[in-house]
Amino acid sequence: MKTIVYTSSLGLVCMLAEMFNLRKFILPVAVLGLCIIFGLNAMSWGVNQGYYHNMVMIDNYSVAFSGLLILLAIFILILSGNFYKNEESKISDYLAIIIFTLCGALAMVSFGNMAMFFLGIEVLSISLYILAGSKRKDTKSNEAAMKYFLMGSFASGVLLFGIALIYGETGSFDVAKISECTAAASPSPLYYIGVGMILIAVLFKASVAPFHFWAPDVYEGSPTLTTATMATIAKIAAFAGFYRLFSACFIPAFSHYAWVLTAVTALTLIIGNFSALNQDSFKRMLAFSGISHAGYLMLGIISLYGKTDNAIFYYSLAYGVSSIAAFAVAIIVAANVGSEKFEAFNGLGKTKPLLSAALTISMLSLAGIPPFAGFFGKYYIFSEAVRTGHLALVVLAVIASIVSVYYYFKVIVAMYTKESKEVSFTVKPAYGFVIAICILLTVLAGIFPSAFANLL
Repeated sequence: MKTIVYTSSLGLVCMLAEMFNLRKFILPVAVLGLCIIFGLNAMSWGVNQGYYHNMVMIDNYSVAFSGLLILLAIFILILSGNFYKNEESKISDYLAIIIFTLCGALAMVSFGNMAMFFLGIEVLSISLYILAGSKRKDTKSNEAAMKYFLMGSFASGVLLFGIALIYGETGSFDVAKISECTAAASPSPLYYIGVGMILIAVLFKASVAPFHFWAPDVYEGSPTLTTATMATIAKIAAFAGFYRLFSACFIPAFSHYAWVLTAVTALTLIIGNFSALNQDSFKRMLAFSGISHAGYLMLGIISLYGKTDNAIFYYSLAYGVSSIAAFAVAIIVAANVGSEKFEAFNGLGKTKPLLSAALTISMLSLAGIPPFAGFFGKYYIFSEAVRTGHLALVVLAVIASIVSVYYYFKVIVAMYTKESKEVSFTVKPAYGFVIAICILLTVLAGIFPSAFANLL
């Protein structure tokens, strides 16, 4: 509970700092504040307690995912200093909104009540609506914000209606009481309809096919740092909340919707990977890549009876740090070359070997190539899926992984085999630091997978 309170307070401090003309101190204070909150969150390890009538539940699951989300938010804040250098007058607003996005994500991974789950999704979503349209004079940014807002509002309405039906059936918003109620008596069709509506809304938030259509356009039109936030913090929080919701109180409905989840997983793997093949924009490719990774995470969801929380956490860690590194490199290249196409990376291996090596490692990890973290992330997910009887889906996922190698290698081929445009630029220390830490985590998690995969 303290993690959410302190993070919210930090967001308010960032907003108020502008009033006292402390703009220069906002970024270091925000980063230092999140580092302290990360430490305080870690101190809650081993605690299993509910707060405010179980509105918030603190356990190892929530602490682990909260720590991961805070770490990714720290990286994004560090990158934001240079990203928003031309808009210094608004830096406090941007940082505050990013922190409020984190607050929503923290609520989504530590809720003990359906009301808190809804609030978490809305705080996260509203913050992202604003960030998506933050480039006011950019038509694509305006379009991205409008699409995301309209589709997101519809999904929120469906979610709220589903929660209302669950309340009508069980008489409670409390996750534990809902579980007790459904275990004591066979639920009516009202309950299953409510679960179905909640499922639709959560699949939309996680950009899972066929509810993914907003993602490519919104990811491409939004500022790249906002896209990185959507692809990492928002997606990881959605799946962590998804798992918590279904493992805690929707077990009776799981068998009824198993075929739906299986079909959705297969569709997501196919659409995400095969759509990414035809992209000529690195940023749009990462958008479809994010959809394909949602498919792999869905394997962890449908294998829920195998207790896949460790596998989902490890995969989220591997995907999150690799994606942040890739987006950081994309921001550097786009800012200096002026393009987000694959051609912008031509010859980067010769002009910036360290930067190219970092992007290569992140691409190999996302593709699931050993010995990097992405390989073991898929291994743990696939192992649990096979153990729970989803062999056909695992075969499809392996084929999809092989397909993904092609589009991930497109940028690697461009960096090392194509002629350079000979654009000279320097990498800012903040970007170099974030990329280095992300790559280090990717390598360490691949070398010592059990140290990260057995936390829960």
